[in-house]
Order: sequence, then structure tokens, then C-alpha cells
Amino acid sequence: MPRSSAPKDEWIRPLVRGIEPYAPGEQPRVKGLIKLNTNENPYPPSPKVLETMRKAVDGRLRLYPNPRAQGLREALGKVHGLSGDHIMIGNGSDELLALATRAFVEPKVGRSNREKSNASTIQYWTPSYSLYPVLCQVHGAIINEVPLEADFSIPSLAKLKREKRWNFRAALSFVTTPNAPTGRGYPTSQLRALCRAQQGMVVLDEAYVDFAQEHAMELVAELPNVIVSRTFSKSYSLCFQRVGYFVGHPKSIAALDAIRDSYNVNGLGQVAAEATLKHLGYYRKNFKRIIRLRTQIGQELASLGFDVLPSQTNFLFVRPPGAKAAQWYDGLRKRKILVRWFAHSPFKDRLRVTIGSEDEMNQFMTVVRSLVVRWT
Repeated sequence: MPRSSAPKDEWIRPLVRGIEPYAPGEQPRVKGLIKLNTNENPYPPSPKVLETMRKAVDGRLRLYPNPRAQGLREALGKVHGLSGDHIMIGNGSDELLALATRAFVEPKVGRSNREKSNASTIQYWTPSYSLYPVLCQVHGAIINEVPLEADFSIPSLAKLKREKRWNFRAALSFVTTPNAPTGRGYPTSQLRALCRAQQGMVVLDEAYVDFAQEHAMELVAELPNVIVSRTFSKSYSLCFQRVGYFVGHPKSIAALDAIRDSYNVNGLGQVAAEATLKHLGYYRKNFKRIIRLRTQIGQELASLGFDVLPSQTNFLFVRPPGAKAAQWYDGLRKRKILVRWFAHSPFKDRLRVTIGSEDEMNQFMTVVRSLVVRWT
């Protein structure tokens, strides 16, 4: 079959032609790598969850799943002490973040005065989740990136008001808590003060919250402009199924539901997530294992000269000693250990290391010690 010529540039929106797409962590085809680059849980789902999924692979596969994931909504409502209309399920939390931009933010086209500009503004801290700027660009929003403090903490409310870099009238604010890629956690009291001062919607992205000291779910009941985002990927070993959820005021959830794609969450994902909620004890034991190992590895790396940021996630954000981070990244990969290096960011001097299993982290530390001897 003859190949057609390429589509003309003008057939593609200029906005889309200029976007730098989100760069996900590498999913290698090379076998035998120790994969510490995408913050996946090193432990499998509960055996009972896997058994439930196996039983669901039957004649139901020819049918559409529940379009609203109603059973999962109600089950999550019970977990969080809320009615199901406070919950919305997505094809991963990324889908819901994108829906939030569409539901709460006006595109900037034709907007001139300050009030209209506020209605088109999305803001977030830097560094933060690198999907946020992509979502902003796709929607045609005004982007307000505000740097965190030197220690990656959120500036005080007084400082934010004094310096006027943070827009308290922005239509939508994304706050990743705990932060990624730094791992820094934020006190609920500080988040409460920030959300209370905000006149637009705030999404608290708690993808890693099960590894943190505290969470901000209580703010949903206190403040109507707050939505908390959670996922079954990081904590509950369901990356493959892509299931995330929002918790917020029923009016906000209804607005998001109105623009949601039909049948957006696959049936097996719904089955797996519902089964997960029945076996939380299994996962909580794994949280403790990961947190304990995170502390141990952090201490060992620090003793070898690494600058290790405090973490409340399932990863560590470190600056290696001796050689540059790029050299460490290559050296680890050559020895079949894959970590994350943000080559084109202001933090290219650091590596992000997922906390794997005990055996994986033992192998990681063995290689690290050999490289420390060589490069320091």
C-alpha cells in the first residue's frame, strides 16, 4: 500500500504543535533491570485481589462496565466517611486532573482585564508534577509557576501575600502533597490556611499520601473549594489498571461528572479497586515496610556523602557525591539499575530513587558503594 504524504502543519492546532509533551518514566524492554525509576510499588496486589480479578475474567468482558463506577464510589465513600456523591473515579488521577482544568478554568482566548485573567489562570509550585504545565498548555490557560523555598517547603502565607507571586484569585491551583519529585511533606495546618485564603478551586494531589505523616482529606468537609486527588497506583499496586479518584463537594464532583467521558474506567480496574478496599490491612503492612526501608536507605546514602532530602513518599530525591548525576545515572544503568534523572530540569544534579523491595535495595546499595569508592 503506498504511503500518503504527511498532514499539513495547518491541520494541527498551533497550540498543539508548540507543546512539549509529558515525558513519563522509562518502561524498559531490557530484562533483568532493577526498576527504581517510576515509583511503582515493589509488592504485588493482595492475593485475594488477584483472585477476585481472575474470577471477573468471564462473560462480562463483552459488556460495558458501570459508567459511573458507582460501586467503587460508594465503597470509597464508606472508607472516607462520605456519601458516594463526594467521589469521582477516573482513568488514573491524570484524567481527573485534566477534567479539572476543563471544568474550572476558562481558556485565555480574548481575555484582557485582570478579573478575566484570574478566571484563566492555573498555578502550581515548582518543582512539581511535570504533567501540570502540559495540561495548562492543552487547555490554553495562563500559567503561574511559583518556586518553592530553597528547602522545597511552601512559603508562608504572609510571604506569599507580601511577594504577590502566588495568585489568590487563580481559577485553579494544583498542590502536590507530598511533593514530587522532592518527597517533601506539608503540614495539614499550612494547607488549610492556603486553601482558606484561595478564592478559586484547589486540587490537593495526594498520590503519595499513604507514605506520609499526615493527610488533608479533612479539608474536603471544611472547605467547598478543595478537592483531594488519590490514586490506586502508588500505594495499592494497580498501576496497570489505571484507577484514580477525586474527593470533593458534590457540586464540584457533579460538574466534573458532566464532562467525563462515558465508560472512562475499565471494568477490571473497578473490580480490582473495590477488592483492594476490602483488604487494606495487607497494603498497610507494605506501607510500613517501604517507610522503614526508605529511612534505612536514606541514612545509608547520607553516610556515603549523598545529599538526601527528607521524604514522605516511596522515593528519595538525592544529590550524589563525586561525579555528576548524569554519570551516576549511566553508571547505575550499566549495572542494571534504573533510576530517574531529570536531565532537562533545574534539578539535573539530583536523582530520584524509588524504594523497591528489600532485595532490590540491597543490590542497589551494593552497586552504590562500589561507585562511591570509584568516584569519590
